[in-house]
Amino acid sequence: MLELRREHMRWGPRKLKWVLEQAEPEVRWPAASTIGALLAREGLAMARKKRHRVPPYTQPFAAASQSNRVWCADFKGWFRTEDGTRIDPLTITDAHSRYLLRCQAVEKTDTERVQAIFAAAFGEYGMPEAIRSDNGAPFAARAVNGVSRLSLWWMKLGIRPERIQAGHPEQNGRHERMHRTLKQETASPPAASPRAQQRAFDRFRRDYNGLRPHEALGMQTPAAVYAASSRIYPGRTREPEYDLAFKVRRVQQQGQFRWKSERVFLGTVFEGERVGLLPHDDRYYTVYFAQFPIALLDSRELKIVPLSKNTVSLSDEAGEEEVSPSPAPHPLNQTKVSGMSSV
Repeated sequence: MLELRREHMRWGPRKLKWVLEQAEPEVRWPAASTIGALLAREGLAMARKKRHRVPPYTQPFAAASQSNRVWCADFKGWFRTEDGTRIDPLTITDAHSRYLLRCQAVEKTDTERVQAIFAAAFGEYGMPEAIRSDNGAPFAARAVNGVSRLSLWWMKLGIRPERIQAGHPEQNGRHERMHRTLKQETASPPAASPRAQQRAFDRFRRDYNGLRPHEALGMQTPAAVYAASSRIYPGRTREPEYDLAFKVRRVQQQGQFRWKSERVFLGTVFEGERVGLLPHDDRYYTVYFAQFPIALLDSRELKIVPLSKNTVSLSDEAGEEEVSPSPAPHPLNQTKVSGMSSV
């Protein structure tokens, strides 16, 4: 018991007991409370910092009922190795099983490098239905509905981007909790060099997935719960297709498309892409990219009206939803949008 504790100083008595029982089931191991008392007697107990408790935010995880329904992604706050190199670890987890799909330091937190890491994860595990992130780059951008080049690529693959509300990390609470453990076990103190730090990340990922039991999983490990997705990554993306109910426009240079001989600005991130406009009355159209609604077109004013919480029902489970740009009612039927944002 003491040897295992010294190897994993952040594991509590319940986790230690479970791991020991799996390794040597013929032994009658003492109760977790007894193990805790032993650790305290041997000077191996660690005082926990008192944390302010807040009511749990459960709604964002309503859809994470099985593996690959939702993946969570974020950058763990950067730090430096002993040689002064800045480390920005990108982490990706499966929200249901807590399986840590990637924990990788990147040289730059740009779209090209992050997309390459996601492509490798898709190639190994298949694709999720949705990816939840914060509102920072490269996950979101200052464009209509926050669409970035990275989230545009996700949508081409049929993956729904979900974004938490600004200033509410608890909406991605499971991922944030993993980050706290990651920092404790790999960055305090930091490694000597970037290569050594990545080795520490790799060891953490292996132990986190395969050795460390989670109470929320019934003391199972993430590896015992997670199953790869049946959605195979195609490698190349295809242009979105729209049925005959849509008016299709290609976004030209400077992010504009033509509408009745006029130009309407949508956003430079959509340059070269085909969007579909679904009419509902003589004024409003919903602008789609692939199967995802991204904005509204006011055909009288020739301007884009952003989707917002005031205009789109955010229920992920609803069969029908309504879009109501003031002042005209504007129904949007049978469209599922994110439980976190309008994308």
